[in-house]
Amino acid sequence: MLTLLLIFIPIVAGLISFLLREEKHAKMWVLITSLATLSIALFTLCSKSTDTTFSVEWIASIGSKFSIQLSGVSKMLCLLNAIALPLITIATYNTSYKNANQFFGLMQLMQAGIMGVFAANDALLFYFFWELALIPAYFLCSIWGGEKRIAVTFKFFIYTFIGSLIMLLGIIYIYLNTPGNHNFSWESFKAVQLTESKQNILFWVLFLAFAIKMPIFPLHTWQPDAYEQAPTPVTMVLSGVMVKMGVFAVIKWLLPIVPLASVKFSSVVIIISVVGMLYASLIAIKQDDVKRLIAYSSIAHIGLMCAALFANNEMATQGVYIQMFSHGVNVIGLWIVANIIENKLGTRKLSELGGIAQKAPVLAIFLVILAFANVALPLTNAFVGEFLMFSGLFQFNIYIAAAAGISIILGAVYTLGMVQKVIYGNVNEKTETIVDISLAEKLALSIIIVLVIFFGVYPLPMLQLVNN
Repeated sequence: MLTLLLIFIPIVAGLISFLLREEKHAKMWVLITSLATLSIALFTLCSKSTDTTFSVEWIASIGSKFSIQLSGVSKMLCLLNAIALPLITIATYNTSYKNANQFFGLMQLMQAGIMGVFAANDALLFYFFWELALIPAYFLCSIWGGEKRIAVTFKFFIYTFIGSLIMLLGIIYIYLNTPGNHNFSWESFKAVQLTESKQNILFWVLFLAFAIKMPIFPLHTWQPDAYEQAPTPVTMVLSGVMVKMGVFAVIKWLLPIVPLASVKFSSVVIIISVVGMLYASLIAIKQDDVKRLIAYSSIAHIGLMCAALFANNEMATQGVYIQMFSHGVNVIGLWIVANIIENKLGTRKLSELGGIAQKAPVLAIFLVILAFANVALPLTNAFVGEFLMFSGLFQFNIYIAAAAGISIILGAVYTLGMVQKVIYGNVNEKTETIVDISLAEKLALSIIIVLVIFFGVYPLPMLQLVNN
């Protein structure tokens, strides 16, 4: 029942939000209800498996149930999703939106869809929630996005629509091969026995669909444009939480169903992922736009997660589990800082910034800590996950791991370069007028920093959770 509430509360709250007329009421409503969702997510961490399982008949004629269940990894990702919305709301509380009730209503519907993806134990239900998460994102980007929002959203739609269609074809094919009476349950999908040749085809069908969502090179081209043009709160969700849908889908719906093909093509996927990491890192170094720099940084981090998943060893997989949460927290923090700078100065260009530490020292401190986390400095949360992932890659192949390790150096170059250009040096005409951050922004960033340092110093709770 707790799992059902994780989905039910944001759906109902989102629908009610459409009925609100005053922006201040819409903001307060989304803050209260998102905190309620967060409370439920925290309760699930210490609940029994029976408390996080719910199943009723849904479309009985084709063997599909409304079946949801939380594993340790699902609990962690639902917690990340539940943390994201109240943090984003607090950090952007002073930002005004046209038709704010609709904006926040769609944000909560998107949160509900993502919750469903992480909880679904039925393949058709998984597909339903996958689309439920994407549809609000289309409207949010196309209505509240930047000047190029229509073209960018259309590109985003084409990529994700093709990926969803391919995934649906794969789901139907597996369904037709389930033993006994055909059904869409995860247990039946896992029990499907396919020949190696059929697994090979199905592997690329499903991997292509999930790789678009992560995204993995060379299917990443929609991502930097979408992150740049989307409203920053939407970008935070897309980058911090939604991309984890693709990684999670590989873990739950790809690797267990086509194990032979997953081992056979592991080297190919890892090489593609490492190439993507290096490519994205090099592109990030050349960026003058803070948003695009963070976007390419995210591609590099997701590439490492994908490579580690296919290393086929427990250490790398544990690292991926932890890094999904850590990356989500860290990148949301970076987006909050980027949003603050853009709102205060009217620019995102690194070439137009500088000297912010002299005028906004608190903002500068937060940015430095988040930058250290982004490069996985020891005692930050990202260090634990990256250490385990690289250790697992070294077990798989020392040369591939060494090539992937170059991204650590490149990551330090573009991240610390960004810090140097933003907060150090002399103030200029734009930055001399900046004032330090508000109480709400301090609160949101402080919560993120606490998570960064706590799980960097003491990662045991996270390790115990993902092992359940």
